[in-house]
Amino acid sequence: MITPSVSDPSPRRRSEKSRSATLSAALELCAENGYGKVTIEAIAARAGVSKKTIYRWWSTKGAILLDAVTELVASGSPLPDTGDIEADLRTHIGSLVRLFTSPVIGPAYTGILAELLHDERLARAVNDELVIPRVALVYQRMRGAQEQGQLPPDADLPLAVEMMYGPLYYRHALGRSYPDEQRIETLVAHVMRALRTPAPS
Repeated sequence: MITPSVSDPSPRRRSEKSRSATLSAALELCAENGYGKVTIEAIAARAGVSKKTIYRWWSTKGAILLDAVTELVASGSPLPDTGDIEADLRTHIGSLVRLFTSPVIGPAYTGILAELLHDERLARAVNDELVIPRVALVYQRMRGAQEQGQLPPDADLPLAVEMMYGPLYYRHALGRSYPDEQRIETLVAHVMRALRTPAPS
């Protein structure tokens, strides 16, 4: 039996290196040429991997770019728990805006949103891998704030999450500029005010 060494990496390490190279290559090509001009062939050539290797993990370029965007959003949009729900939501929404307006993620995310309109499989993946986990994260943080008495016990938290994210998706889908720091503060303040206002009977 041959013991793997630094110079003879295990299959798992080789696979992870190829996967990481593929995701990086896809994002780079999308930023350079636009989503529509990205091809599996170009990604394979840039990443230094075979097309067979790529198709072992992904069926389309949209799936590759979704994986890349999902990883960066998960790591780059923290939702802290400082004890101040309003401040924590401002931090979270602000980090999302910076990600979606970055030259690395922005073009890929725009292309994915356009593609999912006529790719049902990609649409499901976007929902399952990107949207639902982020919504759940914000919901759980708001639920914690509710339990701490920062939000009313009857506050409609699922609706509040939609109110928080809705303007971001709306602006991105229509190609409008994202809110600046002051507008983000206003957005969060309005959502918090709506949560704390008793619903009409």
